[in-house]
Amino acid sequence: MDIRVLIVDDSALIRNLLGEIIRAADGMEVVGSAPDAFAAKQMVIDLKPDVITLDIEMPKVDGILFLDRLMKARPTPVVMISTLTEKGADATIKSLELGAIDFIAKPKVDVARGMKHYAQDIIEKIRIASQSNPRRLDPKKLQQQQQIPISYSGTETIVAIGASTGGTEAIREVLQKLSPAFPATIITQHMPPNFTKSFATRLNNTCDIKVKEAENGERLLPGNVYIAPGDKHLKLIKSGADYRIKLDDGPLVSGHKPSVDVMFSSLAEISNGNVVACILTGMGRDGAQGMLQLKNKGATTLVQDEASCVVYGMPKAAVELGAADMIYSLGNISMALSKAVEKKGAGTRL
Repeated sequence: MDIRVLIVDDSALIRNLLGEIIRAADGMEVVGSAPDAFAAKQMVIDLKPDVITLDIEMPKVDGILFLDRLMKARPTPVVMISTLTEKGADATIKSLELGAIDFIAKPKVDVARGMKHYAQDIIEKIRIASQSNPRRLDPKKLQQQQQIPISYSGTETIVAIGASTGGTEAIREVLQKLSPAFPATIITQHMPPNFTKSFATRLNNTCDIKVKEAENGERLLPGNVYIAPGDKHLKLIKSGADYRIKLDDGPLVSGHKPSVDVMFSSLAEISNGNVVACILTGMGRDGAQGMLQLKNKGATTLVQDEASCVVYGMPKAAVELGAADMIYSLGNISMALSKAVEKKGAGTRL
């Protein structure tokens, strides 16, 4: 059965371009096209689309407000249409908080050629969205969650987390429960440049643990979380007694830059087992091979379970490869990480 897509965008050009791309794809159809949120509201009721592409910046009622109302009334997989600007990045991160599955970054110039160039990516995101489990995390509930105490004061253990589709909110739920005493944590989330900086800033404003976009050469410190920039691989290297971040501008790995496999593999090269690695929700296989390398070096490895994933792709690949020691629901990941860290203790050195 074809994936039924509703396009909501105030730009006639974007509506036409998206329509052409979707109609040309196998197994998809455009069931409607709306220029604003008012027209879209009735179309959602009448047409019951499988996926909605939604422009963030629209007159009268913007995409964020429409998305908020949609997810409360009729949760539907939504792919946002965003702009490659700082303002667009902030709004996109907000839309992911509200339950959007993913987003398409609209080119700054030559929109027609740019959209057609990314046609395959657009189709893939819509397909993934159609298979996803849309969920909106309750911000008030997240704020009320108690921090997990941790009896660990060492500086050697490193935690590494990888995620993709649905990962921004999964990461937020995990980090908001972590104590400032938590070990240094590195994260690769599939996301374009600009967006990772906005993502890190938003996390830093809502978490007790410090969160920032990673910088080349900086030293890892306990109580800090480092997010891989959207256009660089994040690697970890040993520099004397320190562990430092190396940002790599190499080619795509496992189809991505930044790549979870690259991050995990770099840890495996310097690891003597004192690593805790986690894969959260996401499409594809990125991270599975690198996690297996870490497991073979004595790292503790865990993944998110299918029921709580927006997309059970990356965790599933790790499980099928035999790379995951444990499987937990999203709500239990923070506790599992904390217990794994405590078990590692302060005595084992990388």
